[in-house]
Amino acid sequence: MTNPLLASWTTPFELPPFEKIRDEDFAPAMEVAIEETRAGVHAIADNPEAPTFENTIEALELSDRLLHRVANVFYNLAGSDATPKREELQREFAPKLSALSSEVSNNTKLFARIDDLWQRRDALDLTDEQRRVLELSHRGFVRSGAALEGAARERLTDVMARLSVLGTQFVQNLLADERAWFMELDEADLEGLPDFVIDAARAAGEEKGADRPFVTLSRSLIVPFLQFSPRRDLREKAYRAWGARGANGGETDNREVAAETLALRQERAKLLGYKDFAAFKLETEMAGSAKKVRDLLMAVWKPAKAQAEADAEKLAAMMVDDGVNGPLEPWDWRYYSEKRRKAEHDLDEAGLKPYLSLEAMIKAAFDCASRLFGLEFKPLDVPLYHVDARAWEVTRDGEHVAVFIGDYFARGSKRSGAWCSAMRSQKKLGGDTRPIVVNVCNFAKGDPALLSYDDARTLFHEFGHALHQMLSDVTYSSISGTSVARDFVELPSQLYEHWLEVPEVLENFATHVETGEPMPKDLLDRLLAAQTYDMGFSTVEYVASALVDLDFHDGDAPDDPMASQKKTLDRIGMPHAIEMRHRTPQFSHVFAGDGYSSGYYSYMWSEVMDADAFAAFEEAGGPFDPEMAKALETHILSAGGSQEADVLYTAFRGRMPGVEALLKGRGLDKVA
Repeated sequence: MTNPLLASWTTPFELPPFEKIRDEDFAPAMEVAIEETRAGVHAIADNPEAPTFENTIEALELSDRLLHRVANVFYNLAGSDATPKREELQREFAPKLSALSSEVSNNTKLFARIDDLWQRRDALDLTDEQRRVLELSHRGFVRSGAALEGAARERLTDVMARLSVLGTQFVQNLLADERAWFMELDEADLEGLPDFVIDAARAAGEEKGADRPFVTLSRSLIVPFLQFSPRRDLREKAYRAWGARGANGGETDNREVAAETLALRQERAKLLGYKDFAAFKLETEMAGSAKKVRDLLMAVWKPAKAQAEADAEKLAAMMVDDGVNGPLEPWDWRYYSEKRRKAEHDLDEAGLKPYLSLEAMIKAAFDCASRLFGLEFKPLDVPLYHVDARAWEVTRDGEHVAVFIGDYFARGSKRSGAWCSAMRSQKKLGGDTRPIVVNVCNFAKGDPALLSYDDARTLFHEFGHALHQMLSDVTYSSISGTSVARDFVELPSQLYEHWLEVPEVLENFATHVETGEPMPKDLLDRLLAAQTYDMGFSTVEYVASALVDLDFHDGDAPDDPMASQKKTLDRIGMPHAIEMRHRTPQFSHVFAGDGYSSGYYSYMWSEVMDADAFAAFEEAGGPFDPEMAKALETHILSAGGSQEADVLYTAFRGRMPGVEALLKGRGLDKVA
């Protein structure tokens, strides 16, 4: 039988033939893809003809097409629908792919050809896009150790192989801990919980094969439980389990994994001639240096901490009124904050959720994209990898643009969080290829599925990433879509969140799931007025995580990451009742791979721009101003990584922004 991963795909829009792919197909397909990539690289390196952009850089761009095809399908499935076999394959593939990467970057003849082109770049008559691809290719090889020799080169290969194994281990340990813990609830324990939390708890119990409600460590369940349960003892038990993920001892403990990862990253940086990993990592980001990152974070930390401390006093007073002795604890914050929000803004999540159904919010995200960019979305009836996944064809003016897949519900086989990925990226080289883009979320399943406002924001956020992929219009896959600086990649996603706050969007789509009536105007006004509510808490938990990440990598790697975490939090005066958004043993952004290592700050760096970028719409003709939408698509969404991020943003806005718009957007501009 022909391996479906290696055969031609005759499916609609050349989607992966999910119904034919078995876990047993991945290993042989990956071996073929690795060998095909290896052969292609050797053919380029051994080419007797003088190097040209076409026979070297373009040939290199095309050499791993099969590998991308196989790996994109596999890693999408491994993250969103893990099986024991897929987890085993992840552990098997990690060192093999790392070895291939090192083999390519260590190919001296290949690097000599690329370096020759780089030295002659001004005489090659390249387009701006080609020059950019050459620059990134040369820079990537140098930063991968192509200029190293002898023992240093061999050691870097070993370091990279071990790091790939550790990243896989970190993620699988965390998922194992999340799967393993649950708290059974008696009927009496459900008292005070709104129906949507009870329904989610019953569904979690059913997934575990029980006929009683459970609380699990899925964020979509544990957060509303912490918000609404009046049982302080149960909140504490659940919160402590949530915080202990990756730090429970035994085989799934991530603390030693984190320590070894940080040590190897430092060694990697020193081998490449950098003083520390932060200097290496931030060299190619917009921030450029640890000092600039720290300056931004501390500019926000002071007013955020002041706001959080003022809020903590109010919550502590509410505890006293309830007859609770002792200090405000982390498992108390969400509960009393929800009560305070209801009291001050006459808002409670149980009352909001019926107006924020998943179906309505998907339609809202699609409608905004239609009004801004002329996109249309048509449901597709095609086989997908899981019954919860859904697909749409995306068109503009009748022309196919992309396939969009949404996988929205939490399940035990899915890693936590929300993300956007591409099963196929846009490119023109080797044939015009349109993307297949996936949004994965972890919303609570329901009939119908109802979202919190934060859930709805997440949906818009990930769809902003999807637009960056779908509207990409470049020749080369290496600069396609979200292939941009890490502290720029969050701009389109965070910017798109702003459209959820546009009153006319909520007026049209925030309709009651049963009656179809629009959200009452007074409720809508209160919702929008409360957008900066509890911003001290959310800013403090985020900035603390970003500073811990930065301190891990700015200077010598700590022998004990947990002690380093404590040192950072003590130095900045972390409020007692707030903890990091991602504590070290569960900080997948930093330890699952290199993506956000020394770069978790990038959400805030991008927020400086997204606040300023949305202000550009407001200063023009409003949130759907066609000229601003065109400029956003032209200079950012379609451009991928074809230019440096600051060049792209300046082309859109005419200047770079300051931190003022961010502080104003978070309601922290007037905090003493």
